[in-house]
Amino acid sequence: MISYEQRQGQEDQPAASADDHIAPAPRVSVQAFCETVETAAAVQAAGEDRRLDKAHLKIQMGGMAAAIEAYRTAPTPNVIILETEGRTDILTGLDDLAGVCDAGTRVIVIGRVNDVLLYRELVRRGVSDYVIAPVKPLDVVRAICNLFSVAEAKAVGRIIAIVGAKGGVGASTIAHNVAWAIARDLALDSVVADLDLAFGTAGLDYNQDPPQGIADAVFSPDRVDTAFIDRLLSKCTDHLSLLAAPATLDRVYDFGAEAFDSIFDTLRTTMPCIVLDVPHQWSGWTKRALIGADDILIVAEPDLANLRNTKNIFDMLKVSRPNDRPPLYCLNKVGVPKRPEINTSEFAKAIESQPIVSIPFEPQIFGSAANNGQMIAEISASHRTSEMFLQIAQRLTGRGEAKKPRNSFLAPLLGKLRAK
Repeated sequence: MISYEQRQGQEDQPAASADDHIAPAPRVSVQAFCETVETAAAVQAAGEDRRLDKAHLKIQMGGMAAAIEAYRTAPTPNVIILETEGRTDILTGLDDLAGVCDAGTRVIVIGRVNDVLLYRELVRRGVSDYVIAPVKPLDVVRAICNLFSVAEAKAVGRIIAIVGAKGGVGASTIAHNVAWAIARDLALDSVVADLDLAFGTAGLDYNQDPPQGIADAVFSPDRVDTAFIDRLLSKCTDHLSLLAAPATLDRVYDFGAEAFDSIFDTLRTTMPCIVLDVPHQWSGWTKRALIGADDILIVAEPDLANLRNTKNIFDMLKVSRPNDRPPLYCLNKVGVPKRPEINTSEFAKAIESQPIVSIPFEPQIFGSAANNGQMIAEISASHRTSEMFLQIAQRLTGRGEAKKPRNSFLAPLLGKLRAK
């Protein structure tokens, strides 16, 4: 449960700060009894948030009195949200509600009295959380989701989706290198899920050829659990695992919108960071994967088609994720010889956002890495592109400091010798 002091600190934070990771709520029933139209509107907006996608939310007016009357003849849901105006009626109403409330039901109170003594008395009576009105949709989302999260949930289960604005822009290459940086430089246990089942390249890029992968899970949804997923993972490094795509055409990969939900939910419980390599296609499940991710990176080349597609993806995600950080994007293959390009400032003006990095066109090192099954950092750890991948990794995970090896006093001399 969040303490009163922690709740007050959260009120001052921006709505979608980098470290404000809220784990999604499970399939639960939530009923809210509001006294004001403003609170009812905030709860209604919260119900449309991606993190409450599985929750069933019902809103009624009437506050505490309506709740007590409703549950005299009906079972209580998993979560009850109660709005109340005064102080005395909170405690009296809760005592009356306790007489008709089923065991195991959790109660969230929205009130206007800002008093730590009241908060402690509410906790003593079994209230799960107390939120100071007026509330915003994200306050309601956080209050509900935190009821089903363990204390260390902020460090577990962050999903990062990386997608190309157009086919062939190098989104998979960037996804794999960014995941490598997250695992190696930030020392964060990570898994790459290659969602391009027919043509995925993660196995090639990491020089892995596992006999099983993500197809075994998506075609056997009844078997998906932690142990089953663990058997499908291929170990790339100490901190990086791969859920590989079969990259075969012996079957058609048509899925429903919720086909990958159980896989992502299971990965969230065991892995601090999940990087989704989302193919460039538009279907129910790819849209759901993007909307459901905690952070999103769009990869684009500096041309008109990429600009249009990036703008369209940005606009769709802003509407679908009103309580989240806006997606990030990067420009790739910048500076192709003799190719007319849209310069970075014009691209940023149209998107109304600056690219996180602009990766130059360097076919030699990228081609060598792809053909050898290596990451750019394995070929040249000091290469400027490796630094860009680390910068992307830091922004997507909210971690500013990389784990840097200690240099010896001979490092400058050895560097000069290598250069020669």
